[in-house]
Amino acid sequence: MIDWKEILTRDGPSAWQTAWRVLRNRADTDECFQDACLAALEYSKTRPVRNWRSLLQRLAANRAIDRLRKRVRRNNHEANLIHDRPHASANTPLDQAENAELAERLRSAVAQLPQNQAEVFWLFCREGWSYREIADEMDVSQDLVGMWLARARRRLRDLLAPRPNSTEEVRSWTL
Repeated sequence: MIDWKEILTRDGPSAWQTAWRVLRNRADTDECFQDACLAALEYSKTRPVRNWRSLLQRLAANRAIDRLRKRVRRNNHEANLIHDRPHASANTPLDQAENAELAERLRSAVAQLPQNQAEVFWLFCREGWSYREIADEMDVSQDLVGMWLARARRRLRDLLAPRPNSTEEVRSWTL
């Protein structure tokens, strides 16, 4: 019988620290550590474990790197969702702050969409799925996927459009 309490007391901290060094985020590190422990348990069911510390560290590192890759892809993709401005550079702190604010506004706006539209928009625009993949996964037609995506985009344009702050701004827009 595997004594998990002893293994986690002895080898757990080094595996957790391995994930922490990669991610520098407590919640992500905790999740990767849990995933690594579950994977180690599954591994131990199929073959004997010679060194729990190295197994846990390797699994934690793999999980952390995978999560880091997803984070980087997500951040890059969110930056690409924001319309490119011809004379702006995303390297300046101001542009980075603006991009982060716009990405947060987009997430908030997507949360206001009906579930099917939000899901289709996110899978297509954020995850890069095709109409066919989305239709197969949601068990609907590709035409319906296209309709939901068009509605989501239209609603997002409305939600993300600049709003006038005063009646003077409204008048200036209509002139």
